[in-house]
Amino acid sequence: MAIPDEDVMAVRQATDLVALAGEYTSLKRVGRRFVGLCPFHSEKSGSFSVNAEAGLYYCFGCQASGDSITFLRAIEGCSFVEAVERLAARAGIAVRNEATGRDREARDRRDALYEATERAVAYYHERLLSGPDAARARQYLRSRGLDGEIVRRFRLGWAPEGGNHLVRNVKASTAALTGAGLVVQGNYGPRDAFRGRVVFPIFQPDGKAVALGARLVPGIGDGSGPKYRNSPETPIYQKRSTLYALNLARQAVVQTGEVIVCEGYTDVIGFFRVGLPRAVATCGTALTEDHFKLLARFGRRIVLAFDADGAGQSAAARFYEWERRHEIEVRVANLPPGRDPGDLASEDPEALRAAVEGARTYLEFRLARVLEGEDLRHPEARAKAAEAAIAVIAEHPHELVRDQYLMQVADRTRIDVETLRPRLAAALSSQSARGRAQVEEPPARDEPPEEADGEGDRPPAGGRAAPRRKPSAGERARRDALALAIHEPAALAGRIDACLFPDPVHLDAFNSLASSTSLHEAIERSSDEVGHLLVALANSEPPASADQVVVALTRAATVEALAELQADARSAQAEGDEPRLMATAPVISWLKSELELFGEVGAGERPPRTVTDAADRLVAWLTARQREGS
Repeated sequence: MAIPDEDVMAVRQATDLVALAGEYTSLKRVGRRFVGLCPFHSEKSGSFSVNAEAGLYYCFGCQASGDSITFLRAIEGCSFVEAVERLAARAGIAVRNEATGRDREARDRRDALYEATERAVAYYHERLLSGPDAARARQYLRSRGLDGEIVRRFRLGWAPEGGNHLVRNVKASTAALTGAGLVVQGNYGPRDAFRGRVVFPIFQPDGKAVALGARLVPGIGDGSGPKYRNSPETPIYQKRSTLYALNLARQAVVQTGEVIVCEGYTDVIGFFRVGLPRAVATCGTALTEDHFKLLARFGRRIVLAFDADGAGQSAAARFYEWERRHEIEVRVANLPPGRDPGDLASEDPEALRAAVEGARTYLEFRLARVLEGEDLRHPEARAKAAEAAIAVIAEHPHELVRDQYLMQVADRTRIDVETLRPRLAAALSSQSARGRAQVEEPPARDEPPEEADGEGDRPPAGGRAAPRRKPSAGERARRDALALAIHEPAALAGRIDACLFPDPVHLDAFNSLASSTSLHEAIERSSDEVGHLLVALANSEPPASADQVVVALTRAATVEALAELQADARSAQAEGDEPRLMATAPVISWLKSELELFGEVGAGERPPRTVTDAADRLVAWLTARQREGS
């Protein structure tokens, strides 16, 4: 491992898992735990639990589990080392990385690109705020409604005209600036890639600067070159998986469960200006599945705030498949025709808010485009609209959804639905023959994610668990005892023994806890199955009374021991083994009398002293019996 164990432990201890997980799902305190909707699978009732004291999480729905490092690896798809370093930076502590060779070289190169990009962002931002040559840029931004507060919030910048301002003013190597796409090699040496443009920095969700977007300012320069320019892809920046302003929007997305996706940077800023700070934008590329994967970590409702009809049927097939694959809902903002969010934010902010509030499902949006594009007063137009609507409906993968929208089309076009159904069937058949909707089958949701490398923690299992049988009274008692041993170990000190755990998994869990100095140590030294059990129990509410736990656990173990002795007595009787039968009979009688003392202690009731004394006697007998048999 590249990072020493003691540094990893320090990072775990310094990380507030509630705060970390709270950036991806809304959590509220319930008893001693924090619970919320699981960020790893779609659900309507919260089954995700965080034990703040132990720094462990567990989902009772999909069984995802682990600590802060495991969580960040699973949610961000990063390696063990990267997760530790990111959490260390977050906690303000230093960790040693003892990586050597190619791994160290690659890490150093990436760090240099991050540093160069951050310094460029800072330089351009300060230039916009105070540079005399940025006066017209500041005037242009104000004319678009972007005041000083917005400039500072989004760290907007100004890349001055000329050849090499960045090279001369930023303390970073030319190689790093070039590698980050900020500098290009010209005929006379390195020169700035961005010149005479307003700069829109692009950040990772965690706030690291990775790239720049830029726009020409009207009236400055000769207007040559493209209106918009973006950084090229680099080792730290991939357009298909990066979203502008997600670092600023993620908290609002988590709180509302909704994210608004735009096409332009100023559109995103427009939504922030009207009080909808949950907008992001693609970075010069169409929406990809990687974008959907990224967004699904934070919210399950995606509102498209652009012309979502432009790509036609191919886009529809992808959107419907991504909805199914990632369990998200895609809607389309009902924007006024020909108006973009950036302009609406200044001209009619209420209309912009209403467009999001009235967002339609993707199919509803496409049908509205078709039906509203024809004059339905005339029979020919109604027939034409019905044909076009059927083609759109056929794109949807679910039969019941298709049929409901078909009935709506029948109502709008005044054509009997039974006349339309054969045409829909023909459209579906034709579509299948052409293979338009063929997509790669997603992996089963109950498959665990692959390890990014061979280091560190177990990744959380994904998907839903198969239905499990109802646990027996003995199993419940053993789980309760282990849970109390985790949450309040002093309450059971000296009162229970390994002999009370006949099941190998529970026994291994008990032994791990008994021989470890901390819960994390017990988990680390356990098998996957035992470690998973310990994390789950750490995120459960412990029983209220240690006496109840001891009584229930002892009763279960005694009942099992009594059953074994009774079976032995029957065997001795059948074999005519009188001495063995005589030795067994009094023990059976004594066990029965002790168990009678237990009675039926109700839930929540503290057992009386006679019962707890009987439990202590039985634990001593069970312990001695196990030693004699070993």
